[in-house]
Amino acid sequence: MQDITTMLHQLHRPRLLLRAARLGVKEYRRDAHLRPLLKCATLPVSGAALMSLMEMEQEIDTARREGNAGYSPMRHVSVLIAMMGEARLIRASHPVVSGLR
Repeated sequence: MQDITTMLHQLHRPRLLLRAARLGVKEYRRDAHLRPLLKCATLPVSGAALMSLMEMEQEIDTARREGNAGYSPMRHVSVLIAMMGEARLIRASHPVVSGLR
């Protein structure tokens, strides 16, 4: 099984979507952004949230690729922002010990 970081690095999305998400992640606030996307009363831990977001993003990207009329670029960017934000939180909570891998 691949780790979350590897799975994120293997995503290939249009540059414009990724650029928009990178700009938005600077303002990412877990409570304000994640709750409406996951439609949950209590927020899950970052790893579980990221896995849910990745599944959601895959469905959205499939709709994009198929030209589905229900595809929303704004929602896609919102999910990508949340994915990047959660990945940053995970990295921040698991710092690499200097000199060890």
